[in-house]
This record gives sequence, structure tokens and C-alpha cells, in this order.
Amino acid sequence: MTLSIVIVSYNAREDLERCLESLHTVPPATPHDITVVDNASTEGGLDRIRARWPSLQLIALDRNRGFAAGNNAGIRASSGELLLLLNSDTVASGSALDTLVQRLLAHPDAAAAGSRLVDSGGRVELSFGKMISPLGELRQKVIGAAHNAGLGPVTSWVERATRREQFVDWVSGACLLVRRADAEAVGLLDERFFLYTEDVDFCASLRARGRKILFAPAAEIVHLRGRSRATATSAMDAAYRQSQLAFYEKHHPTWAPVLRGYLRLKGALPGADRSQP
Repeated sequence: MTLSIVIVSYNAREDLERCLESLHTVPPATPHDITVVDNASTEGGLDRIRARWPSLQLIALDRNRGFAAGNNAGIRASSGELLLLLNSDTVASGSALDTLVQRLLAHPDAAAAGSRLVDSGGRVELSFGKMISPLGELRQKVIGAAHNAGLGPVTSWVERATRREQFVDWVSGACLLVRRADAEAVGLLDERFFLYTEDVDFCASLRARGRKILFAPAAEIVHLRGRSRATATSAMDAAYRQSQLAFYEKHHPTWAPVLRGYLRLKGALPGADRSQP
């Protein structure tokens, strides 16, 4: 079984180099290749990436096409039977990725699997959940906020939940392993999602074909989430709202006008320009 690792990067060269260093310091035993898709970064440094890791495939897009489209470009340019969508702001040892591969292959009825995610201090992230809906989204946000605030009972629950292997509705796209055959059967990632919720939508498409999504905590990687977001908060917020609206229009069309009206009242309704996240 061969593995293609796809990493999409946008103005995150330091994070990308750290990620690539982790993959090369302890490489996966699974036969693999690495494709980096640069989403028209403005910071430069691609020549340095090419020089340090000449064996990887580097695709430089002519414009920022978004996270879903960037991943799709990497998927189409690779050939592994398994695909790992990996964020540039992760630190992933090969042994953890081998474990993730083993857990997915142990479940023939599963199309995709996600790892346990922790920050640099070992604090776990709630990186899976139920299908997004008005109630489900509120629940996820409340639990996440309480966990981030260190609320004891909630943090204990998150810790227990993220130690148990289980089938879920979605896993985070920060580290998402999927069988190529399943990914191609659903037409890859939906490119209407420029940034955010593309992983939830992708998992929903896989489940719609009767396939399962596995959360596999035996595989643990470090996710330095929020590092790129901190450099462009307002743009990231707008990108989130754009994807949120697109998600509700696709999956909950009766709620989409309600969400649009709510965002308009808040002054948070995004514009039409999605050329930059």
C-alpha cells in the first residue's frame, strides 16, 4: 500500500519547513511520496524548499485557490493508493503516520481516518465531531471554548473522548487519511469551500456512500493551530463565514437565509471576493 502526503501551504514557510523536517527525520515506513502545493505565497522561499528536499514534488499555483482546491491539485498530481491531507502547521513523525495507516487498513468499511491532535504542550484538540448543524455547531463551539478555558469537567471529557477509537461524522483536515478510491468516488474536495468546513463536507460525502470515518487516537501528531491565522485574522474570519454560508446552503438550505440574516445584522456578512484567505 503506497501513501501520498499532500501539504498545502500559504505564507507559512517556517511551519512548512518544520513539518517537512519532522517527516524526514523520522520518515514513515509505509512507501510514500510528498507533494507540497504552494497557494501563491508572497513570502518567497520556494527555492529553499526545493534545495533542501529535492525528492518532494512542489506545485506552485499562480493564485491562491483556497485549501480545498490546493489539496485537489496535490491529489491529482500524486498516485498513492492512500492520501494523507496534512496541514503545514503540524509536526508528524513517521511512526504516527504508519499507525494511522494501520488503523485505517484494519477497517475495510472506513474510507478515512483522523489522528489525535495535540498542541506543542500536549494539550489535546477536539478534532472530530457530529455533522455540522445549527445545534451541532453550537455544541462543538461551547465544548471547545470550555475546553480552551480549562473548565475541569469539560477538559476531562475531551481527554477521555479523544483517547477512544470510534467512528465519527468527521475528522479534522489537519491530518486526514483517505483511500484514493473513495476520494475519487466523491469527486475529491468541494472547491466552493475556500477555507474551513471542507473537511466536514468531505467526510459527509464519504459517509453518503455508506462509508465510515474513523477517529484513531493511537496516532498522535502535534498541531500548532492558529499560527497562520494570527497573521490575517480579519481575512480568516471572512473566509470562515464564506465557507459557513456555503456549507449551510449545501447541507441545510432552509437555515441558510437565517444564517445570512444573522450575519448581516452582526455586520459580519462576507463579500464576494475570495481571492485571498
